[in-house]
Amino acid sequence: MFEKLNILDEKDKRLRQISKDATFPITKEEKKLIKQAIDELTYSQIEELSKKYDLRPGMGLAFPQLGLNKRIIIIVHEVEDGVFDEYVFVNPKIVSYSEEMIAAEAGEGCLSVNRDVEGHVPRHARVTVEGYDIDGNKIKIRAREELSIAFQHEIDHLNGILFYDHINPKKPFFNENEIRLI
Repeated sequence: MFEKLNILDEKDKRLRQISKDATFPITKEEKKLIKQAIDELTYSQIEELSKKYDLRPGMGLAFPQLGLNKRIIIIVHEVEDGVFDEYVFVNPKIVSYSEEMIAAEAGEGCLSVNRDVEGHVPRHARVTVEGYDIDGNKIKIRAREELSIAFQHEIDHLNGILFYDHINPKKPFFNENEIRLI
């Protein structure tokens, strides 16, 4: 039985707090929320299910968006039509990143921001992220392109940062000579 998550709106002050490290073992309630988030993010990217459950498409979610001040992120990345990779990182940290910068050409969105925000968000083209899985095992990923953007976006949530904080109000858009648009 699918149960829709209660995702905080950008006006909620809890989204601006810096999250605390999650502790192990991860609780049953936290595991249930992680499973719910994976389901919702997956369904939101499948057109027929997204319509059925009235979901906005999204590929990532951070615990602060659920009102929990813990450093846990979930990303569901569609690698090919209908095929998804799932990432759950507890206490993630970006340990290295490329100098090359990219931006999503269409801009970024956020399940906590229920409006269109114009502008490009500069992000590193590649990042290496370390953290732990839900059982406390150390994990590491080298993410690139769209997945790199998703990891940076979700880790920002853990630090009280929303994507539009990165948009330059004086020059919200880049051209191809300034940054690689993907």
